[in-house]
Amino acid sequence: MFNILVFIFFIILFLIGMTVLRTGLFNASASSSKQWLIKLTNTPFRGMLVGTVVTGILQSSSAVMVMTIGLIGAKMLTFKQSIGIILGTNIGTTFTTEFITFNINSAIVPIAIAGAILALVKKTILKSIGFVLLGLALIFSAMNGFELIATPIAALPWINEYTSMLNQNHFASIVAGMIITMIIQSSTATTGIAMGFLSSAVIGIDAGIAIMLGANIGTCITALLASIGGGSESKLCAYAHIWLNLLGVILFYPFIPYLSKLAQILATQPDVQLAHISLIFNCISSIIALPFANKIADIMLKFYQK
Repeated sequence: MFNILVFIFFIILFLIGMTVLRTGLFNASASSSKQWLIKLTNTPFRGMLVGTVVTGILQSSSAVMVMTIGLIGAKMLTFKQSIGIILGTNIGTTFTTEFITFNINSAIVPIAIAGAILALVKKTILKSIGFVLLGLALIFSAMNGFELIATPIAALPWINEYTSMLNQNHFASIVAGMIITMIIQSSTATTGIAMGFLSSAVIGIDAGIAIMLGANIGTCITALLASIGGGSESKLCAYAHIWLNLLGVILFYPFIPYLSKLAQILATQPDVQLAHISLIFNCISSIIALPFANKIADIMLKFYQK
């Protein structure tokens, strides 16, 4: 029971870290990010580029989706413009998983101290930098925690039985990733947990990839909730997010064994392997869908407005 509580603590720590990091980045760039979304998304390609950049800056695909739905509700964006943004958010969110594979363990404490000091400064830009540094320190601390606690948790009989099932059943791993992400409202956190368990050899790379795919579906719940009470185009944006992510997972599901082999070629560390595959999956899925963005929007407009 103690190990489970510690594991939950590290999940909360990761989510707090993401929130603090996002707050710092948002305070520093929120107004310009909104302007980019409004002015630079007149084509699907530009929308994808802007969605990627803004998500990379804010470190949250969910935050960008909520912002996009809000702008659609305010008639500042159209549903068609949102398709490119959705594709971009899927790429931009992988920047975080790539970044947390860096080894900065020796610098965590200095980063946390510097962040705490700057967070107390009145000047907005310095305060924002302080939040960013503090958030990073919390995230990396949580990642270390996931790796340390994974083995003791896996020793519990029912957890061992469950992880064994995940290692043998790709579909179960996808469902697990989807449910965990829907609960904790962060695909990055779910992927981070999987990376920690991978580093401790509790799960294999196949299961890790499947969990990551499930997280891409689970993250859609935030946009769906944000669209409640909004207009028809806001709801269409949330539905498009679900369909695009779901179709991407369906497309890649048969190739999980091949992605596992590719991961082992790309990197030696399991957490880095998963980060690279997450980037590849999201980039390829978005690039495949990009030429059909306007057609997808037209089909959805016809289907849901009947």
